[in-house]
Amino acid sequence: MNIRPAGLDDARAVAEIHVRTWQAAYVGLVPEAYLASLAVERYETMWRANIERAMPQLLVAESDSDDSDAGALLGWVAFGPSRGAGAAADVAEIWAIYVGAAHWGRGVGRALWERARTTLLAQGFASIGLWAFPRNERAGRFYRSLGFAVEPDSAKQFELGGARLDEIRFARLLDQS
Repeated sequence: MNIRPAGLDDARAVAEIHVRTWQAAYVGLVPEAYLASLAVERYETMWRANIERAMPQLLVAESDSDDSDAGALLGWVAFGPSRGAGAAADVAEIWAIYVGAAHWGRGVGRALWERARTTLLAQGFASIGLWAFPRNERAGRFYRSLGFAVEPDSAKQFELGGARLDEIRFARLLDQS
């Protein structure tokens, strides 16, 4: 696979992965009506604007020339400075990381993480965090396999689609193996 910065031509595929992955990964975690309401067009507009602003930074993984679907996007990672209030300037955040369900367990997410990690280290960041649903066990296993740990007392709630959802923060140092 090839990992590269996203371009404007990637906005539609990024949006499709965003919506379809939410609809596959969050069944039973997020209200069904909310998942059904997700619109690729709305996310395409959002991602096009983010790519134009270059914030967050966005890397995409595409299949390489040896695959039958050469050039197809497999997943992406969005990252940048931490959005947390009062976060130190050397704290980064994975804003989102999504891999199409057909490509789960094939190393796409890990490859995206490694490229984002290398980029953030080069930019002077020392640590990184991300937010996840505690009931999303697949994601929790993935983040732990990358060396992330749940930050104690980080649990918070927010409303989405008329439901109260829990969220926890995972964190790690960027220079650890």
